[in-house]
Amino acid sequence: MAVRFVEIKAAETSDLLNTEWVIIENAGKNPFNTRGCGMTVGRRGSAKKSLLGIIDPGFVLQPGERMRMCTGNPATQAHGAAPPEDTVKNYFLFLPRAYVSAPGTVLTLVLRGLPVSKAEFDPAAPGGVAVAAAKP
Repeated sequence: MAVRFVEIKAAETSDLLNTEWVIIENAGKNPFNTRGCGMTVGRRGSAKKSLLGIIDPGFVLQPGERMRMCTGNPATQAHGAAPPEDTVKNYFLFLPRAYVSAPGTVLTLVLRGLPVSKAEFDPAAPGGVAVAAAKP
């Protein structure tokens, strides 16, 4: 997959939504437009997934570019301070609550119902992204 999750960070507390984010990267050779993409959340081993919402208006990821998608709203003081935009820009999802709850949470970026990228949260792994098991 050209687009991949490189970091998953759970919220520090359930109220500080701007401390929860995922960073996606375009590892492909062509720009990727996220408009119309959605994000689903589920648990490892479960077929049940919940759609968090559709990314609209979205953004374009150029090859090699990364974007931090924060859960909260930058204008809501109760959501905490937004992370600094050093080498990665922020995009806010304006969700009402945290969705990365525990190890084994599976996030999927979808476009028209088809998976674009998938990752599992593992707080012990580098960047919080579980390494996929090698297939024989």
